[in-house]
Amino acid sequence: MNEDDPAVTRAPSATFRRSMALALLGGALVTLPACGGNERPKTDLQAAQINTIGVNSYLWRAALEAVAFAPLLQADSNGGVIVTDWYANPANPGERVKLTVTILDQDLRADALRVAASRQVNQNGTWTEAPVQAATVQKLEDIILTKARDLRRQSLAS
Repeated sequence: MNEDDPAVTRAPSATFRRSMALALLGGALVTLPACGGNERPKTDLQAAQINTIGVNSYLWRAALEAVAFAPLLQADSNGGVIVTDWYANPANPGERVKLTVTILDQDLRADALRVAASRQVNQNGTWTEAPVQAATVQKLEDIILTKARDLRRQSLAS
């Protein structure tokens, strides 16, 4: 088995799946009032105030959804870093990409998100670095930001 082969994907371990589920659910948790009290919990509209992860929970969830097509190598919700493994589109197996999404802030802002991509093409059986179009990275950032805003709108509506 060749690990550089884009057709080779590894199933995430049970521990990894549990930790990802906890990270995803962490942003949705709200603390409950003390037993016996009549006070209702107060929530702030800022995701930074109600999340239990180190970065904006809407950006985090949107970024995970946006890169779900590729196998994950790393997902650190406290540091705000998501790194995918190499992914080759079955329609174009001679090209593969690897993504790194970094969330830099607890606020839902465009400058709180950075996406980096690496691209390789297969030339005579050897993977060679190739340029990534800036528009590709910008499009992925736009997708993540739009999804994050939609998630925020949905949470405010409920």
